[in-house]
Amino acid sequence: MKELEKLRREIDCIDGQIVGLLNERGKVALKVGYIKSSNNKAFYNPSREGEVYRNVISVNEGPLKDEHLYNIFREIISACISVESGIRISYFGPEGTFTHLAAIKKFGTSRMLIPVKTIQDVFGSVSKGLSDYGVVPVENSIEGMVNTTFDMFVNSNVTIIGEEVIPVSHYLFSKESDIKKIKKIFSHPQAFGQCRNFLEENFEGAELIDAFSTADACIMASNEKGAAAIASEVAGRIYGLNVLLPHIEDYSNNFTRFLIISNGEKTQKTGKDKTSILFSIKNSVGALYKILKPFYENEINITKIESRPSKKYNWDYLFFIDLSCHESDAKLKKALKAIEEYVIFIKILGSYEAVFISNI
Repeated sequence: MKELEKLRREIDCIDGQIVGLLNERGKVALKVGYIKSSNNKAFYNPSREGEVYRNVISVNEGPLKDEHLYNIFREIISACISVESGIRISYFGPEGTFTHLAAIKKFGTSRMLIPVKTIQDVFGSVSKGLSDYGVVPVENSIEGMVNTTFDMFVNSNVTIIGEEVIPVSHYLFSKESDIKKIKKIFSHPQAFGQCRNFLEENFEGAELIDAFSTADACIMASNEKGAAAIASEVAGRIYGLNVLLPHIEDYSNNFTRFLIISNGEKTQKTGKDKTSILFSIKNSVGALYKILKPFYENEINITKIESRPSKKYNWDYLFFIDLSCHESDAKLKKALKAIEEYVIFIKILGSYEAVFISNI
């Protein structure tokens, strides 16, 4: 017991040192914030944050895992930036949505996270300066592109400055405790799609009702007898529902990608960058081939290509592509120059540090 007390006193001493160092870091953060403010620079710098995480992990000798340090320093950075400035982040809410979880993972809990009703509202909040940054879902590994997000980029001037990828696991929640009493289920259409087989096998006769978000589904289910919701574990806990069944998604390898948007900011090159581009092509033979060929010739990897109707003319399409490079790269500028004669319009949506599922 004496040895235990000695170790506890040692931990208390270390904790005191940590608090002192954290406050020293906060004081330096205040100086950084003053310099940024004096030079009209953005307080949030995703490239710098990525550099901090890599620096910390590079000197990690354990026993803490890299993931533990990432989570700890995310909160440290979040707290220090809140000391520098009150950054506002809007997200597709309410609390408990997967977008909310992505916002927390990206920004931490010390920054002002503002839930808004729709994806359109996130874009509007950022465009109007009501929030500094926004978080929106863009694609799911099972269900594909989130069309609303895609469509919003067409007429919006926001830029992409980051991305986040989180694993998605769905739970079935209800005020009821007996699964046999469930007659209707609320959720977002994407969640229904990700649980399609489960629903067909277990709730063939149940009424499926679309909600604005999975968190809204919990609110709706909490107000009706015989109702359930499909949502995240966090959402069910926030809204006080019972877990009827956990992990009901059809595929365990289920991830959703989110984009971080700002009002015209650009990011610095990190060496692990991705650039998203939106364009419309002229209706001619081999037009798409002529567009894609210059990227191949300049050794630019296309990691994603998606098409959507332009909604202006029949059979007229817009294309969204992700490229493994930064918009400042000479090879990308050369490729874009080569495709000018084949496009009706082209818009660089932004460059940002790529996040890989295998990463932290």
